[in-house]
Amino acid sequence: MTIDVILPCLNEEAALGWILGRMPDGYRPIVVDNGSTDHSAQIAHDLGAQVVHEPRRGFGAACHAGLLAASAELICFMDADASLDPAQLPRVASAVLDGSSDLVLGRRVPQTAGAWPPHARLGNAVLARTLRRRTSAPLHDLGPMRAARRSSLLALGLTDRRFGYPLETVLRAAAAGWRIAEVDVDYLARTGRSKVTGTLRGTLRAIADMRRVMAEIQPS
Repeated sequence: MTIDVILPCLNEEAALGWILGRMPDGYRPIVVDNGSTDHSAQIAHDLGAQVVHEPRRGFGAACHAGLLAASAELICFMDADASLDPAQLPRVASAVLDGSSDLVLGRRVPQTAGAWPPHARLGNAVLARTLRRRTSAPLHDLGPMRAARRSSLLALGLTDRRFGYPLETVLRAAAAGWRIAEVDVDYLARTGRSKVTGTLRGTLRAIADMRRVMAEIQPS
């Protein structure tokens, strides 16, 4: 069975070789270039990935463009910055494949001291606690490595196109009665600076986007 792996990408030329070289058999990478000014798109193409160009800036815009471009029924998402190991994608996909879960998130387990800055880890813990309260899903991390079925994701009607996209996915999935689970995955020191936690502006934008999504999607 072929599984499409959506990789939102903004200036990740230094990480793509490692990422694409570790993609498991049967997992087909779709690199969604979100306006890179480096050679990310060309490198991805040369390494055999499907490349989708999404000129509208935004993490959610890139994710959703990849979802629309995918053709496999089972979809995985993961960051393209080498902070997550593609070799562990089967851990996340297996429960969706066997029908025991509808959405599986990878719970990040830092492998080095600098992999997850303290402020980002604390913010994620607070968000996860709020999600557990809002959805009753046993989540401890809003992890960027995740798996679900394409048709089901499209049926959720996701509208956020910025940093709130992953959160909206979980909230709408829970509201639709999905079985949501998480499994541990390694979290590595990323290649380059984070677009979110690596800058004050990125951090503030992500917080604002997530607050907006939380306000818009009220518990049923």
